[in-house]
Amino acid sequence: MAGSADARAPIVAAAVSPDAIAAPRLSDGFAAAAPAAAGGPSTAAGIARGALGWALVVLPLIALAAACTGLASDTTTAAGWALHALLLYFALGLRSLRDHNLPIGEALQAGALQKARELTARIVSRDTSNATEEDLAKASTESLLENGNDAVFGALFWFAIAGGPGALLFRLANTLDAMWGYRTPRYNHFGRVAARIDDALNFIPARMTAMSYALLAPTLQAKQQAIRCWREQAPAWSSPNAGPVMSAGAGALGLQLGGAAVYDGEIEQRPPLGAGVPASQKDIKRAWRLVHATCWLWIVTALAIAGAQYA
Repeated sequence: MAGSADARAPIVAAAVSPDAIAAPRLSDGFAAAAPAAAGGPSTAAGIARGALGWALVVLPLIALAAACTGLASDTTTAAGWALHALLLYFALGLRSLRDHNLPIGEALQAGALQKARELTARIVSRDTSNATEEDLAKASTESLLENGNDAVFGALFWFAIAGGPGALLFRLANTLDAMWGYRTPRYNHFGRVAARIDDALNFIPARMTAMSYALLAPTLQAKQQAIRCWREQAPAWSSPNAGPVMSAGAGALGLQLGGAAVYDGEIEQRPPLGAGVPASQKDIKRAWRLVHATCWLWIVTALAIAGAQYA
C-alpha cells in the first residue's frame, strides 16, 4: 500500500511468499531506469516508463498463468484446481508474517533489545537503531495488521474473483508497489502507476479486512471502537487502504498505534491509530492471533458460500 506505515514493506516485497516467482528479480532491472525517469524532461515520461515496466513484469506472467490453468482445467478438473492452489500458495504469506514478527516479541520478552531492533529492521523501513521496546512492539504490530491484508487477505480476495491468476496478479502488483511506490525523487514518477494499481486492487480487500478485524474484536465495546477508529482516523492516513486496516485493527486490539516514528534520521509525526494503551511485546502475539483468526473467518465464509452454491 503506497504511503503506508512503512513504504518499503520488505515483508511483502521479499519475505512474504516462497517467491519462486521471478518478478522481484525482473523488476530490479526495470527499476534501474527509475533515476532517468525521475530526472527526465517531464513527469509524463517518468510515469510512462513506470507503466511500461509494470506491464512488462506483470502481464506476461499473468498471461502464462491464465494459459496454464486453462490448459490444466481442460485436461482434468483436478489438475486445474491443483494449479490454481499452487499459485495461491505462492501468493500467500501468512507463515512468513508469523515467522518474521513473533521472534521480535520473543526477543523483547527475553530482554534482548538489540536483537529485537535487528529483527524489526528486516520488516520495516523506519530507523530502529535507537528504538525502545514500545517503538519495536508498535512497529511489529502495525506491520502485522497492515500486511495481514497485503500478504494474505488481498490474495484470497482476488483468488475468489479470478482463481490462481488473480492471486498472482495481486501479489505481483503489491510487490512492485512495495519496491517502486515511493514518494522520493527517484521513484515519485516511475512508481506512480505501480502505486495506483495496488491502491485499486487493494480497495475492496482492505475494507473487508478492516471489517473482519472489527468483527473479531473480543467485546462489543472493542468492536464499536474498531469501527469508530476506522471512521475517524483512516481519512488522515496517507494510504487509502492502510488507514482503514490499521486503524480498525488497532481499535479492535485496544492499542494506541501510529504517532512518531524515525525515518532517515528524522522524526515523522504520523496520524494516530486506534485507542487504548501503547503496544508492548505481548501485543505482537495478540495482533498475530487477530490476523490468524481473520484468515480462518475468510476460509470458513468462502467454504460456506461455495457449499450454498452447490447444495
